[in-house]
Amino acid sequence: MLIRITGMFARRRIQLESLNVAASEVEGIHRFTMVINETQEETRKLMLQIDKQVDVFKTYFHTNEEIVWQEQVLCKVVGNGSNEVIETALNTYGARRINTGKEYTVYEVTGSAETTDAVIKALEPLGITEVVRSARIAVIKTQNAIHQKLKQIEPKNNFVASVENKVA
Repeated sequence: MLIRITGMFARRRIQLESLNVAASEVEGIHRFTMVINETQEETRKLMLQIDKQVDVFKTYFHTNEEIVWQEQVLCKVVGNGSNEVIETALNTYGARRINTGKEYTVYEVTGSAETTDAVIKALEPLGITEVVRSARIAVIKTQNAIHQKLKQIEPKNNFVASVENKVA
């Protein structure tokens, strides 16, 4: 399924900014969360094509304003000490130290792209040796009947695609 869906993006020359695939709250059903930067018209055409896939239960389109979303970043920084820059970043952005070795420290921050970018920028002068950013995860702000619809179908290998467009 992943190959078929990403193939649709490739054929249309649409770049996926973020892709998360995970089990949903209903056993046997997986949720794809895709972030693209396209027009609403192009996004809706793509959704119709994804909806036609046999194993796809339903696709949904959401703008940033309609969802609550987060991403996670891990930063590995040279050294194992603490200093004022690190403490300020930890306190200001809710970042946390998750692992310390003899020659490095790994920090984690969860939030919007602006928040995670700000932490990376704050830690850069200390010598970042590695940065890993997760795909976006999101939930819809409004109460949605999707959960009830998912509960009604038989668990099997079905997918729910949620396409989030960064263009409002």
